[in-house]
Amino acid sequence: MQEINWIALTVFVLLFALITLLGFASAQWRKGDLDQLHEWGLGGRRFGTLVTWFLVGGDLYTAYTFIAVPALAFGAGAIAFFAVPYTIMIYPILFLVFPRLWHVCHKHNYITPADFVRGRFGNRWLALAVTITGIVATMPYIALQLVGLQVVIGAMGVSGTGYVADLPLILAFIILAAFTYTSGLRAPASIAIVKDILIYVTAFAAIIVVPIHMGGFDAIFAKVPPAKLLLAMPGANTTGLYGVYATLALGSALALFLYPHSITGILAASSGHAIRRNAAMLPGYSFMLGLLALVGFFAIAAGVATMPEFAGGFKQFGNNFAVPALFLNTFPSWFAGVAFAAIGIGALVPAAIMSIAAANLYTRNIHREFINKNPTDKEEAQMAKWVSLIVKLGALIFIIAVPTQYAIYLQLLGGILIIQTLPSVMLGVYTRWFNDWALLVGWAVGTAVGVWMFNAANWAPNYALAIGGHTFPGYAALYTVVLNLVVTIVLTPLFNAMGAKQIDATVPSDYR
Repeated sequence: MQEINWIALTVFVLLFALITLLGFASAQWRKGDLDQLHEWGLGGRRFGTLVTWFLVGGDLYTAYTFIAVPALAFGAGAIAFFAVPYTIMIYPILFLVFPRLWHVCHKHNYITPADFVRGRFGNRWLALAVTITGIVATMPYIALQLVGLQVVIGAMGVSGTGYVADLPLILAFIILAAFTYTSGLRAPASIAIVKDILIYVTAFAAIIVVPIHMGGFDAIFAKVPPAKLLLAMPGANTTGLYGVYATLALGSALALFLYPHSITGILAASSGHAIRRNAAMLPGYSFMLGLLALVGFFAIAAGVATMPEFAGGFKQFGNNFAVPALFLNTFPSWFAGVAFAAIGIGALVPAAIMSIAAANLYTRNIHREFINKNPTDKEEAQMAKWVSLIVKLGALIFIIAVPTQYAIYLQLLGGILIIQTLPSVMLGVYTRWFNDWALLVGWAVGTAVGVWMFNAANWAPNYALAIGGHTFPGYAALYTVVLNLVVTIVLTPLFNAMGAKQIDATVPSDYR
C-alpha cells in the first residue's frame, strides 16, 4: 500500500479549506435574495465578462477533463487530440447562438433550456423531454467529477477499505452540498477563479518542467511508440480512425453547450455582449487543453506505468492514474499537492454547477409544470435547494456502490442523448418553422437509435455505419442527431397539414 504523502496532503487540505471558506462567504458576494430561484440558481444574472469566463471555463474544463484527456493520450494516443478542434469549434457556436438565447431568456425570465422550449413551442411534453434528457445526461457527469477527486486522493496515499476508503469523498460531498445549498451559483463562480488559476499554473509548470526534467521534447517523443503519435491510416472502403476523429470533434462541439450546466453558466451572464466576449476569450482554455493532452505523452515517456511505486494506483484507477503518477515522479511533494488541489477543486466547481442546473430543471419543468403550478418564489427556490442535495447524494452513492466504469459508460451515453435536444434548443433560437410534435418524435427516434447504437457497439460511443459496401466509423451522437433532424423535417409539414396549432410565447424582437 502506498504511504501517505503528508506534504502533498497538507497542501491539498489547506487549499481545500480556503475554497470551502470562499464557498460559504460567496453568499454575500453581489448579495441578492437567495429565496428567489434566479438569484440562487443563476446568480441574479449579474456575472460580467471576467467572472463568466472563469465560471464557464471552470464548468467545461473539469477535474475529469484534467485526468481523462491525458489518460486517453496515454492509453490510445493521438485520438485524444480530438478534444482540441472540438473545443475550438464550440466558440463560434457560442458566439452565434447563445447571446440570442440569453436575450429571450432574460426577457421572459426563463431559467432553463426547457423553459425556453416550453415558451417557444408551447408543448409541455417536448419541454419534459428536454428536461429528462438534461437530468439523465448530467447525473453521470457529476459522478465523474467525484472520480477525478478519488484519483487524486488515492495518489496522496489516502486509502483503506469499506467506509474508511470512502470517507474523504463523503467529506468532500458534505462540503460541496453545504456551500451549494447556502450560496447557490455564486459559490462555484467565486471558487472557479481560484481553481482556474491553479489549473493554469499546473498546466504551464508541467509543460515547462517535465520536458526539462526529461531532456527536451525530442527525447520525450522519441520514447512514445510511433503508433500513438499518429492516427492509423484507414483501410479500403472505410474512413477508419479519421472518421472517428472528425465526427467526435464535430459531434462533441454541437453537444457541449446543450448540457444544462453549460447553459446555466451562460444564462448567469449579465448581458449578451458578455457572452460574445467570452466566445472570443474562452479559446484560451483550448490552448491549455492541448497542453494537457501532451501530458499523456509525457507520462508514456517517463515510464510511470512500469514504476513499482505506482503499480497499486494503476491497478485501482487504470490509465486515469497517469497524470498523478507523472506529477509525483517529477515535482516536489508540495507542488504535487498544489496540482492535486487544482484537480480536486476542479471537481467541486462543475459538480456544483451541474447539481444546480439539474435542480433548476426539475423545479421549473417537472415540479412547477406538473405538481405545484403556483409556488411562491421561496417555495420554488427551496425545492431547487433540496433537489440539488438529492442529485449530489445520488452521484455519491453511485460512485461508492457501482464500479467507476459504469459512470464512464453513462457519461458517454449522455453525449448521445443530450445532442437530441439540438433541434428544439439551438435551432429553435433561429426558427419556429419546426412543428413541436415533429420535434418530439424526432427526439424520440434519435434517442432510441442512439441507445441502440451505443449498445450494439458494446457500450462505446462510436458506431461503424455501413453504407453501400463502405464503412464509416464515427460518433453515434452525430449520426443520430442527423436522423433526428431528418425525421423532424419530414414530419413538420405533415403535422402542420393536420391543423396542429402553433404556439409561440416569444416574438422576433426578443432575439438579438
